[in-house]
Amino acid sequence: MDLTLETLPVELLADILSGLDLASLLVVSGLSRRLRAVVSDPSLNPWRRAMFESLQADDLDPRLTNLSVRNIVPRQNWIEVFAIARPEWVLYEATLPNLTDAEWEECFSRRFLPGWRKWKKDGRWKPAFLTTLSLVIHRRRTRCTADEAWTRYIVLNRNGSANQLEASSRHFSPAALFHEIKVQSDLLHLDTRIRVVAQFADARILALGVLHKPRKSFRVNANACLLLHPPDISQYSKYTPGGHDKRRVTTTGLEEDGGIWVESLMLVAQLINPALGRAEEEDFELVVGAGHSQYCSFI
Repeated sequence: MDLTLETLPVELLADILSGLDLASLLVVSGLSRRLRAVVSDPSLNPWRRAMFESLQADDLDPRLTNLSVRNIVPRQNWIEVFAIARPEWVLYEATLPNLTDAEWEECFSRRFLPGWRKWKKDGRWKPAFLTTLSLVIHRRRTRCTADEAWTRYIVLNRNGSANQLEASSRHFSPAALFHEIKVQSDLLHLDTRIRVVAQFADARILALGVLHKPRKSFRVNANACLLLHPPDISQYSKYTPGGHDKRRVTTTGLEEDGGIWVESLMLVAQLINPALGRAEEEDFELVVGAGHSQYCSFI
């Protein structure tokens, strides 16, 4: 039997089509009924790679703006797209797909921090998602604190407990707040270190702490070490049901120069300014300077 495009298995055919751009996929979808069926199959979904490559490009493919009107594009793609797309594009340019209320809720959960659910009033999840996007744009561009007068943050203590604290949003400064924590812990002689714990479309979680080589182990913050240096998944193969769990025996939490996280670790949520680009930043570069002064509640 001659091997033709029409006789290929659908899985192989979908893998081939996933290497095409949006324009080519739109053309292919109209060439035959079989190709159209493969392109529109949610389980095969050759659109995903092309849509995400378009989102990450400097010049967004204009075809993506109105792609939601075509029923050949599986709807789950839009949940993933709205989790990372620029809020201005979603609000002012994109033609929104017809998603269910549960799908809009998933869009909200994937994109925003858990504490942002407070901005959803009574009603459906679509307006809540769009309203929160507009608030993100507003908070990025201004120092307005009308929607959140107090910013909540978390402090992980070395004894294993955690405190949820809050400070005035108008003058919120993680560096100043952590300076007070260092005073209470007698750590003023050590530098403050800042790390990015997680980064999302609109916000990133920052951790402020102190690295040291303590003489006494009681000053070590084990929770901070596990948070910033989670055990590798390969270590779960070391689980022993006899009561001696060895999954974390190689997790030391050591940083540069052999330092380890001691005393309290502060966690804050910082709004991301897309105008700053994707330059690598570390320590005080993350919290000092233009575009680094907008924060929001962690939870």
